[in-house]
Amino acid sequence: MMKPSLLERVGYSPFVANLIVTRRCNLACGYCNEYDRTSAPVPADVLEERLGQLRALGTFGISLSGGEPTLHPELARVVLRCRALGFVRTGMITNGLLVTPALIRALNHAGLQELQISIDGVHPNATTEKVLRNLKKRLGELREHARFGVTVSGVIGACPPGEVAEVIDYAEKLGFVPRVLVVHDESGRMKPSPEELRVFRRLTRRLPRTWMDFVDYRGALLRDGRAPFKCRAGSRYLYVDEDGLVSWCSQTRAVFAKPLADYTVDDLRAQFYAYKPCQDACALGCVRSASQLDGWRKQAAAT
Repeated sequence: MMKPSLLERVGYSPFVANLIVTRRCNLACGYCNEYDRTSAPVPADVLEERLGQLRALGTFGISLSGGEPTLHPELARVVLRCRALGFVRTGMITNGLLVTPALIRALNHAGLQELQISIDGVHPNATTEKVLRNLKKRLGELREHARFGVTVSGVIGACPPGEVAEVIDYAEKLGFVPRVLVVHDESGRMKPSPEELRVFRRLTRRLPRTWMDFVDYRGALLRDGRAPFKCRAGSRYLYVDEDGLVSWCSQTRAVFAKPLADYTVDDLRAQFYAYKPCQDACALGCVRSASQLDGWRKQAAAT
């Protein structure tokens, strides 16, 4: 794989790659289409090879995900390899239920820099068990032991919306970075009820913006169903699934996929400029965040 030049890296390399370490999850949330209950974890040596390929593409940051990444038996080894390869940022997205003190200490030692947990409410229901009642112990252990940053997102859409405010309050009490999100469907779109929309607006006015929310697209998206932007997925953001296929994001695996082993600087450049038909209604904050710095640059017109 030919490495990008300095100018190519500045112009087209991924700001973040979401690397799936296992498709399996310990939960079965009713709104999620990104898991199964049977897949084996991707072997650590295969993940290390993919990390090397991502580094060769000039990738700046890695987000380890799933499924549920804490089901991977060699997760700390994978984090350690991320740090050895020199990624600027190494993070992980987890439901938090399996984050024990022993795992926290292992992740500290490996050099994890950021952990993100999304919590749907306070009390479990038929849709979700990813709630504060089940996670308070784990959050307390993270506060006590973690040497990496922790972001807790209250997610509107799976529980009574008023419960999300309690999640945000609890995250702030523990000193974590709080965020508020809205559940998106399998097409990457938000469809909140009027009450959910009112709660979302109240919470977002209250919370300071993180870098991930620097461009406030969500108000227009929730009001109008669209918030046009220039999507740079396939370039500034890569989604690498358990089979080593690169897609624009988790919701477009059936639309665009190419083996990471064959992905080149030419692919980064082509996807940087490519118009994506789903982009105006996209609710995936990870893609929008990675795209926001390049909004001034050109993009192919819709066809």
